[in-house]
Amino acid sequence: MAVQFLPVLMVFVIACLVVAGMMGFAVLVGQRARTHSPMKRQPYEGGVPPFGMAQRQIPVKFYLVALAFVVLDVEVAFLYPWAVTYRGFLAGHSMTVFWDMLAFTALLALAYVFLWKKGVFDWARRKPHVDASTQRGDS
Repeated sequence: MAVQFLPVLMVFVIACLVVAGMMGFAVLVGQRARTHSPMKRQPYEGGVPPFGMAQRQIPVKFYLVALAFVVLDVEVAFLYPWAVTYRGFLAGHSMTVFWDMLAFTALLALAYVFLWKKGVFDWARRKPHVDASTQRGDS
């Protein structure tokens, strides 16, 4: 039984040796930073100097749109293989596959309408400003 796994063990050992060799070669030949100025330690991205805090809060609307994209993108991932094989199912006179996919699409359309009604796709919408004096009952 262990003889069957000998090729896998050999590939693993060879991969580890290759990684160790590349890292050792990089240490021997690679450039070393000679100066440690504050300018060299600053983060760099795209030629734009950093400004502000890097750890700021991201609005929830970005998360909601990303989540909605993933949910609605899964529909396409399931719809494409179904569309490719549908002709074969149709030749067998099986309408069950059609009704199943129609129910699946209707469920995802319902999810899309729900997200639309909740305002996930409307980024410009703002909540109305409520005056604090009217909440307490003062006039």
